[in-house]
Amino acid sequence: MKFKNAIVITGGIATGKSLVCDILKSKNFKIIDADEISHQILDTLTDEISKIFGNEFIKDGKVDRKKLGNLVFNDKSKLKVLESLLHPKIKNKILEKAEILEKEQKLYFVDIPLYFESKNYFEFDKVLLIYAPKNIALKRLMKRNNLTKNEALVRINSQIPIEKKRNLANFIIDNSSSLDDLNSQIDEFLKTLKE
Repeated sequence: MKFKNAIVITGGIATGKSLVCDILKSKNFKIIDADEISHQILDTLTDEISKIFGNEFIKDGKVDRKKLGNLVFNDKSKLKVLESLLHPKIKNKILEKAEILEKEQKLYFVDIPLYFESKNYFEFDKVLLIYAPKNIALKRLMKRNNLTKNEALVRINSQIPIEKKRNLANFIIDNSSSLDDLNSQIDEFLKTLKE
């Protein structure tokens, strides 16, 4: 295995991946953040986005992510176009960073929200799923992104169902309870890895 020190962190939308990553960072683990990379790359593609989707998706010289998100989450063919533009560039950047971290011979994490949706892209074999049932994720997403129930459902349903992801992951942390519970599950998980 090429990336033997890497563990992918994935989950559904609004299951708490960022929170888990923040906790791991506070424990001095290094994290490669696919969303951060995709935002950086997206901002370098304003010309392409403008050509493909139209000028109205560019605001103050940057891609209007919210507007573009609303478009692609409601049109699968446009989502595919955006993904084919972004995914190869994101993949290259993630693998580049992973190669560097591998040299340290220490455990690190790769936060890839759509890991199972784009599995053929990556050469990682250990996956930690941050789990929360659909009804909890739905409430969190509506509150966090100020979305209607329908808008939130469209986004959640654009991903592989969380229950199916449960069956695909090597490790699961259930983030449907309290922050204390989440912290103790993370500690337990890290202890298991050491053993």
